[in-house]
Amino acid sequence: MTKIRRGLLQILEQASEPLSVSALLQHPEVGCNQATVYRSLHYLEQSGYLDSFVLHCTDHGTERYYSAVTEASKHTHWFHCTVCHRFTDIGACLLDEELKRWERQYGFTITDHTFFLTGVCDRCKEQAT
Repeated sequence: MTKIRRGLLQILEQASEPLSVSALLQHPEVGCNQATVYRSLHYLEQSGYLDSFVLHCTDHGTERYYSAVTEASKHTHWFHCTVCHRFTDIGACLLDEELKRWERQYGFTITDHTFFLTGVCDRCKEQAT
């Protein structure tokens, strides 16, 4: 584990929401170039330290977001507000039974899945009224 990888992992462990590479590059503790960040994130994800998903946002375009994998929450799902662009952790995955049903029904072997919701958060709904 290099110093840069350890530093990126610490930032993501302390973050309250998934972060994109552009957000990580703006972090004051990240003192390396974009290519190094991408390589480091790839290594950390392949090693099981991070989870990621791709989100298309009409305001920010398509970006990959990274979050740390912790013992308490090995796989979580997220809600993304399309107004303020904050993420909310909606908890641990509750899709296990449905995934097993799909495997039986369709003969699949599901090895991974990505699930996130988009919409307007309570705070933004209140501000609009």
